[in-house]
Amino acid sequence: MTTPSPGYRGAGPLAGLRVVELAGLGPAPFCAMVLADLGAEVIRVERAGLPPPAPDAVDRRLILTRGRQAVGVDLKDPRGIDAVLRMVEHADVLVEGFRPGVCERLGLGPDVCLGRNPRLVYGRVTGYGREGPLADEAGHDINYIAVAGALAPIGRRGGAPVPPLNLVGDFGGGGMLLTLGILAALHERTRSDLGQVVDAAMVDGAALLTTMIHEVRGLSLWHDERGTNFLDTGSHYYNVYETADGEFVAVGAMEPRFYRAFMTGLGFTDDDMPPQDDQARWESLTDLVADIFRGRTRAEWLDVFDGTEACVTPVLSLGDAPDHPHNRHRATFVDVGGTTEPSPAPRFSRTPPATPSPAPGPGVHATASLARWGLTDPEIDVLVTDGVVD
Repeated sequence: MTTPSPGYRGAGPLAGLRVVELAGLGPAPFCAMVLADLGAEVIRVERAGLPPPAPDAVDRRLILTRGRQAVGVDLKDPRGIDAVLRMVEHADVLVEGFRPGVCERLGLGPDVCLGRNPRLVYGRVTGYGREGPLADEAGHDINYIAVAGALAPIGRRGGAPVPPLNLVGDFGGGGMLLTLGILAALHERTRSDLGQVVDAAMVDGAALLTTMIHEVRGLSLWHDERGTNFLDTGSHYYNVYETADGEFVAVGAMEPRFYRAFMTGLGFTDDDMPPQDDQARWESLTDLVADIFRGRTRAEWLDVFDGTEACVTPVLSLGDAPDHPHNRHRATFVDVGGTTEPSPAPRFSRTPPATPSPAPGPGVHATASLARWGLTDPEIDVLVTDGVVD
């Protein structure tokens, strides 16, 4: 039986799955992180020549690269390419996030990799996709979601669109969609015994995430003007309000009984409670509700709405969220090597994932990892001596 590589925990529903990750930024490492979180054994191929870490060192500042093995490889050296292809022969999945054509030029494109391993699921994520007028253009999350139509609806009335960090393109429409595609291809492989290429474009994924908005727009329940709809701060019952102490609360009182509880907590009675769906009054009601919220602190408002089903919650900072009682109870965040990080998700009843290991630096696991991934000790010694791997 092969000895597991250092850093591999081997717990979770994907235990036994083997993944080669070509190191990149954003959506591809997020995909690899999710696979590793759920139990896959992932080896991350970094660029050779990065500053050497101390023995058994980990970079506790990094989170997206947690739970992996790591090895530095010189991909400009044919021997480095061959080393990666040797690993591909032992892999179930390859993940890459380079611009179109880069892996092909390196000699690590899908034709070559599938030629070495016909059962390989070759997962790749790009911004605009691999064909089309924009395929070769540079861009980032903000550009992809703009083209997908996902950026324009986000923002307040009369203002410019507001970028939702890089959550919609990079991570939701990119990395998470790639993860789903890889798992779907792995399922199909159980029938065909063949791998295939999974091509996730962030434009496509961001567009997919807007499906419900397209639906309500098609039903004439959505206006293209920002900040005038029930989900985009146009309504007074689905909004964010500042409190007396400069903090914020989020309100999502959409259903009638939740709306009634919300308005009652604000001091309205059945006799003076404004209709929920009178859109002509939404803007003035939002101003009125904002004035009411500014009259008390956030803690005071949370006491008012506690247990009322009014759908009022605190808007927590990234630093405060791990300490919220609900998140603490569910262990939504976990300590990994001294760093507080989001826990693996979702939950599994029989095969819970292990706590992730901290992100390693290249070279920490190189020799043991390469041996497990198909290279012999003499081959590894030569590659390390010649600086092809580190």
